[in-house]
Amino acid sequence: MEIRPWRVVVWSHQVAFIRHGVATRGEVDGGNHTVTLRPPQPEPFLRGAPYPPAGDNPYPRADPVDAPRLPADVWHSALIPAGVRLELVGDAEAVDIAYHTSSGNMGYRGDGAGITFSLWRGGSNVWSEEAVLGDGLVRLPLGSSPPADPAVIYLPEGMHPVIHSISAVRGVITPAPAQPRWIAYGDSSTQGWIASGPSLGWAAVAARSAGLDLVNMGYAGAARGEIVTAEHIAGLRADIITIAYGESCWTRTPHNVGMVTEGLWGFLDVVRQGHPTTPIVVISPVVRSDAEEAPNRLGASLADIRHAIEMVTRDRIVCGDHTLSLVAGKSIINAEHLADGIHPSDEGHKRIAATVARALTAALKSAQEAPQPEVPAARAHILRPTRPFPARVGMTTFGSRSSGITSPSPAR
Repeated sequence: MEIRPWRVVVWSHQVAFIRHGVATRGEVDGGNHTVTLRPPQPEPFLRGAPYPPAGDNPYPRADPVDAPRLPADVWHSALIPAGVRLELVGDAEAVDIAYHTSSGNMGYRGDGAGITFSLWRGGSNVWSEEAVLGDGLVRLPLGSSPPADPAVIYLPEGMHPVIHSISAVRGVITPAPAQPRWIAYGDSSTQGWIASGPSLGWAAVAARSAGLDLVNMGYAGAARGEIVTAEHIAGLRADIITIAYGESCWTRTPHNVGMVTEGLWGFLDVVRQGHPTTPIVVISPVVRSDAEEAPNRLGASLADIRHAIEMVTRDRIVCGDHTLSLVAGKSIINAEHLADGIHPSDEGHKRIAATVARALTAALKSAQEAPQPEVPAARAHILRPTRPFPARVGMTTFGSRSSGITSPSPAR
């Protein structure tokens, strides 16, 4: 939880006094709208929720202070608690969780948006239990793993839950030890679309595999490299960062290649202001058959956008950003791994997670072993022509072709 001083925050005529990143007491405004508080008891177990409550949304994934500055689709997506979870260790036989859910509308994803509490421990799904609408109490067995093995409990995020309490059954639980924090920025696939549950999205799978504390900043139907989001990432503590967007720049809000190029360069500039030497892994868009060669209304295909993202990343590495690396997304999955022709299936998410987990592990290891690099100085760069965009076909790639990973350059 980020440490913040006292301040007054106004969200749609609702007022809360905030200290240390948590609403400490509620107020009722002139319209009789009570601010929803986040109960304090579960806070030490809570992961993936770095910001204070926003009105009746307990776990926003973007800073509520900046809601007026964010595009509406980003803020709407940020109100879904993707990746928010509980983590614990202990010898208890089970845990009881008291909760409240406020929505039964699962939207496009259906039940895959998250309707269950799902407990993972020792690399497997120990137990899943469907949530109820409204107030509920669920008991989740902790399995037979050693007490020191962390248990991760994914929430029924599609039902907009708030956790009131968590307690041990016949034994003791404590919050799991802190792990390196990973901020994962991206669009719908980063948020988890359309895996069959929150625990099966590629970011969740990769976090379990690599032993990382995931903060999921994936915004479905949005995420086009907004500078406000770059400021949010720059302001949060992070041990490693991934940036994986581009598809929403082809559709939704069309971009041309020049916009993508300059946008990513600026986005990385802002993130680097807060994280000058933190490892950053850029992941270019995975395949999407209907978009690969089809120009959007500004003339850019998804292949053009992917190429622009990869070229910016490589240019910055060459210019001295030695803790930046690239995962070339096109080869990670193919069309058969897209459940609806757009978003990855469970198998697609599993394959993306395997590739990204390797890249995260390599980037962290390289950063730990290499001498501390000098922070690259700000420099001017050249805007590449948008049409034609050269050298997309047959372009030389860095790193292993089979893995699709560009490893960080050794510090010089």
